[in-house]
Amino acid sequence: MSCSEARAITRRAFFGGGAASLALWSLMPRTAIAGTRDPRLLVVVLRGGLDGLAAVAPVGDPDYARLRGGIALPTAGEDAGLALDGFFALNAAMPSLHALYGKREALILHAVHTPYRARSHFDGQDVLESGLPGVGRIEDGWLNRALLQLPSAGNANPRGLSIGAVVPLMMRGKAPALSWIPKVNGAPLRESTIARLMDLYAETDPVLGKAFAEGMEISRVADAGAAAAPPSAPSQPNAQPQAPAQAPPAARVNREFTEAAEAAARFLSTPEGPRIGVLSYNGWDTHANEGPLKGQLALRLGGLDAAIRALSSGMGPAWKDTIVVAVTEFGRTARVNGTQGTDHGMATVAFLVGGCVKGGRVLADWPGLREAALYEGRDLAPTRDLRAVLKGVLRDHLGIPDGALAASIFPDSASARPVDGLLA
Repeated sequence: MSCSEARAITRRAFFGGGAASLALWSLMPRTAIAGTRDPRLLVVVLRGGLDGLAAVAPVGDPDYARLRGGIALPTAGEDAGLALDGFFALNAAMPSLHALYGKREALILHAVHTPYRARSHFDGQDVLESGLPGVGRIEDGWLNRALLQLPSAGNANPRGLSIGAVVPLMMRGKAPALSWIPKVNGAPLRESTIARLMDLYAETDPVLGKAFAEGMEISRVADAGAAAAPPSAPSQPNAQPQAPAQAPPAARVNREFTEAAEAAARFLSTPEGPRIGVLSYNGWDTHANEGPLKGQLALRLGGLDAAIRALSSGMGPAWKDTIVVAVTEFGRTARVNGTQGTDHGMATVAFLVGGCVKGGRVLADWPGLREAALYEGRDLAPTRDLRAVLKGVLRDHLGIPDGALAASIFPDSASARPVDGLLA
């Protein structure tokens, strides 16, 4: 559909074909949000507290290997970290991110943290998503409030995108948002069920029926281009039925990550689609058997790497106007615990990836890992407010003014000045 053939879902849209979710997606003509560009922004939330010292290791810090012990990234050999700048090394499970770093399309920020200074997942994620300076009750999130502050551009009606089983706090609020559930998160609707629902709504609620039909069409956007399954082999006489093959762990994890990323890329790159979205990945709470080289953390970092690769390829020409921001609620302890894991900590890493990122750098005001420098004697100390990073992206990428950033989007955040120079 061309921009001139604008449509609007004025009530509710029901998404199927691998997802079932009520959402509002207002399809209106769109011109560039900022200047002559058409910027896209996707925020990826890594829930559970990513170990930043395992994802991006400060191998040049003299105290790193001592604190990390058996889970320290080696500097040589099969599992050696991928060199970044002579001081930091990227986990070997992330070669695609490393390649984008080499192309100057990935920027790594280390020793970052939200204003939250305790160790609860629930409170930490609330602060990360609400944009408040501390724990507090709120019904909307900073990304939804950012949608309301986008500069007016022609007849554009900006709306958000949420990929996942629930709409996270970050995207809740007054701005309309499309919601889509990947197949890995929910059962698909049968065609017969869809047909019956369309007949029912057509008879009882024509407006909802139209919205449902529109929603089903929108859902096909997410499934369009998905790789077709290879044809099954012809059956053999007297052949015994075979149990379906179990995919190896890495393949299962990668599919969990890439399905959501592929859908996000299709929605964000569609001419009439949303431009700002959020998706979440769980499983970063590595209290025991962390396994940053071969175990559970390496698998999930590999899944995140596969998702980044899917986004960079799936966005097509729109990649040049895209920024993907990956954030987590807090990091992990600097020391390894007795079960070869790490506990809830403080500062961690954030990733900025995209065609308009000024990448090929690690941006860090490094506090060091010596005993006297550790936060409360146990954690990497925070030296950069994550809100300052997000403000820099919203201001320079989306054109949101400083006044709105400090007042409505991140209230009481005047001390967290936007980081300059994040965009190429």
